[in-house]
Amino acid sequence: MQPIQSLAVDDIHLSELDFWSLPLNEREGAFLTLRNDRPLGLFPEPDTRPAGIEPGPGYWAVTRFQDILDISRQPEVFCSGKGATSVADMPEFMNDFFGSMINMDDPRHARLRKIVAGAFTPRMLKKVEDDVAKAALQIVEEVAEKGSGDFVTDVAARLPLKVICDMMGIAEADYDTIFSRSNIILGTADAEYVAQGDPMKIIEALLTAGGDLHQLVAGLGESRRNNPTDDLTSALVNANVDGEQLTDQELGSFFILLVVAGNETTRNALAHALNLLTSSEDQRALLTSDFDSYGAGAVEEIVRVASPVVWMRRTATRDTTLRGQDIAEGDKMLLYYWSANRDADVFSDPFRFDIQRSPNPHVGFGGPGPHFCLGAHLARREIGVMMRELFRRVPNIHASGEPDRLRSSFINGIKHLPYSL
Repeated sequence: MQPIQSLAVDDIHLSELDFWSLPLNEREGAFLTLRNDRPLGLFPEPDTRPAGIEPGPGYWAVTRFQDILDISRQPEVFCSGKGATSVADMPEFMNDFFGSMINMDDPRHARLRKIVAGAFTPRMLKKVEDDVAKAALQIVEEVAEKGSGDFVTDVAARLPLKVICDMMGIAEADYDTIFSRSNIILGTADAEYVAQGDPMKIIEALLTAGGDLHQLVAGLGESRRNNPTDDLTSALVNANVDGEQLTDQELGSFFILLVVAGNETTRNALAHALNLLTSSEDQRALLTSDFDSYGAGAVEEIVRVASPVVWMRRTATRDTTLRGQDIAEGDKMLLYYWSANRDADVFSDPFRFDIQRSPNPHVGFGGPGPHFCLGAHLARREIGVMMRELFRRVPNIHASGEPDRLRSSFINGIKHLPYSL
């Protein structure tokens, strides 16, 4: 998709939701303008005063690839503990509740990540990989019988949801609860998921959704402490690393992170994959001609182009400089991964979907450093396995209409995508 530069640099308003409702090629054009003319631009914060949160002094929009790498590699200068998933300064309990280790710095971050990583034993990882293949096969068989429908609800959302729930030992009866609550958490600006108009009710919906997920896993965690099984919940609640264990609060927060980040981002990458491979017939033909040769490259290019997480925030811990610009202690930096993945200094012909792109050093899983996505391997596995099964079993599957996009500045989401065989 080629960008349309319809906005002058001073007319680009990243903090207004109307900007994120513009056609995709116009948003692409706006970020192209920013990369060229104002790669480090200062923007006002969204006005959230009706929700009781005073807007801060503004944030720097970081749109170039190298700047995002430089920030990501200096967590001691650009921290995550002030909040990574919200422009506004949220109360600390909300940062921990909804962001878990994403909103932490070392040593808290290192401690939690070490406990969580320790629960992913080689045996468990092997089982998860086998489960991904089984789940993908089952889903594709059902698609073959159905013939048409909504790719998001029939395929893209089902695979990561089932894999995560099976990992955690969550019953199928709870799938709909997890699906709907995660939609609310990431869709607070979209009227399909949360009624718009009253900011206090939006905050209430967000807290209720998080509370429902926390309550669900709390009961499961208590059960697994007393009667452990071979699922991830048992491994997490019984893990002991250097005398440290997860608290009930940490378990609940990590679960929210897992079902939101692990479910929603993979779901959106899969939806983008079908849309991209429908509109790029040459790339689809290449992929289906030899999946073993081109599959891994296709996954990386899908993640680059989709960039399911549009941005993450960092906060300067001291006065510093970036791109010759003075950055003051406390300044907020929004790292626009979606923009960096289209930086012409790094990616030749960046608006072309090219499954043979090499090298492809995208930041679709975040920048380098301590906050690189813990689930990147699993996401790659899910996308690759599902694409392989789809083109093996239903090779003519294609998007039969335009995607219905999520209204969000944070997630590059597709809510619905019609398909047919």
